[in-house]
Amino acid sequence: MKKIISQAILILALLLFCGGIYLLAQHVLNLPFAQTNKSLHQANSAFTLDFLIPGGTYLDERLTIREVIRLRFKEKTDPFENLLRTLCEHIPLRYRLLADVLLFCFWTLCYLTLFRVFTLMSYGRALRGSLLLGAVTYYFMPDLSPGVGDDIIFIFGAVLIILLRFYAVQRKRRKVFTKK
Repeated sequence: MKKIISQAILILALLLFCGGIYLLAQHVLNLPFAQTNKSLHQANSAFTLDFLIPGGTYLDERLTIREVIRLRFKEKTDPFENLLRTLCEHIPLRYRLLADVLLFCFWTLCYLTLFRVFTLMSYGRALRGSLLLGAVTYYFMPDLSPGVGDDIIFIFGAVLIILLRFYAVQRKRRKVFTKK
């Protein structure tokens, strides 16, 4: 009973801590940008908000830090990405998806080969690791489907396989431990 209560208290403390961090972040993001940055400069702070100011953009006094961050990280127009997007519009969706899956399989196979040749990993462990690293590589490489939807599906799929395997091993260990 004491163990359950102590775990409940720890979970509650974790939730309160995460909630406090969330509320603090919301408060900081709603501060006025110009006044906050000016205060940091006057205090000779090592950290200022100058890196958030987008080049060639006028910042109004009423903008909050959240709005400046949105301006800074707004979708950039990369000429290569624009060219790729216009070329991909003419390719049918099923062929784009097939090319994306093949590209993901290519990166996964590259990592699987690397793990099996240069390490002593088993096939299962090497496959799970290569799925994850293949998904991460696919996320950062240009592909035929603009956007991050397909990238996130591959990453979550790899993480889900790893978590399912972890759960199966833990369940098997619990069964063996309870039989003894």
